[in-house]
Amino acid sequence: MVHARTKQRRALALLSRIRELGIIGFGLLLVVAVTMHSPRFLSFDNFSEIALDVAILLIVAVGQMMVVITGGIDLSVGSGLALSGMIVGMTYKHGAAIHPIIALLMGALIGLMLGSVNGVLVSKGKVPPIITTLGTMSMYRGMTFIISRGAWVNAHEMPASFIGLARGAVLGVPNLILIAALVFVGFWFFMSHSKPGREIYAVGGNSEAARLAGINVDRIKFMVYAVTGLLYGMSAVLWVSRYASAQSDSASGFELSTVAAVVIGGVSTFGGTGRITGVLFGALLLGIIENALNVMQISPFWKLGIEGLVIILAVVLDELIARSVQQSIARVRGAERGDHREISIQALP
Repeated sequence: MVHARTKQRRALALLSRIRELGIIGFGLLLVVAVTMHSPRFLSFDNFSEIALDVAILLIVAVGQMMVVITGGIDLSVGSGLALSGMIVGMTYKHGAAIHPIIALLMGALIGLMLGSVNGVLVSKGKVPPIITTLGTMSMYRGMTFIISRGAWVNAHEMPASFIGLARGAVLGVPNLILIAALVFVGFWFFMSHSKPGREIYAVGGNSEAARLAGINVDRIKFMVYAVTGLLYGMSAVLWVSRYASAQSDSASGFELSTVAAVVIGGVSTFGGTGRITGVLFGALLLGIIENALNVMQISPFWKLGIEGLVIILAVVLDELIARSVQQSIARVRGAERGDHREISIQALP
């Protein structure tokens, strides 16, 4: 049994690395193909723009990754981001002179509260994640329109220091990329080397077995939704700062982008497996695809179609991988039983 589990872990780790290398290879081929069509695609300025676009996606996708690993999904991230950003934007619009860092913390706190609503409904109310977050997605978007009355918060209504939060740089490195890098490294350590991180994988792999092992499954499920809210709340402030506007329809469809980044990166939609490095590569690939469509003057609506297709293909691939691993384990267990029977027969007088 132990040998079978060890073989399963090794097989999944190998498949994750192969998948990540495949993403890198496909991304490089895409870069070469688009550059042949439009040489300016390979410029430093263009890749800097891709990195800035990917930064916010990566931050939110890290939270989505934790939710998906537990076997859930958060469809409210786009609406929650819009609501958090609108509240911060309206605060500035009404004349409040708050420091940009305070605004960042304010957005994170708002997002934490929104994510906690999902966490309570899923963990305590036992409402299926897709139903919970579909409901809060509509609720948060509606609240955004109610608060703003359909109006925008424009650049002239925000202080320059706030706009500089996302547009500024430290030693030539954009703040947005620095923040995304800190989030990535922090959550890489959290998922790989902390007890709660290991418990997230355990809950996604088999929640009942995790419960019997003494893990507070409800607490873990609440935590991943709450932390995801914190991340999209923080991202909301960076979004408003970068684009110098808060809009009621901001981040529409963003939930699909985060799910696509997660499943492209190899996080299983069945829960229990996935690596944060894969999510990084998935987000980068989406950023390259979106930018390539813009450079080649192809309708951005193709991006939605591509993301949907990628999600379907990733789910099918996950199912095929899961079956392959299960068949491999079954063969190993069968061989072990055969060995035990042979030993027992040899032991007979």
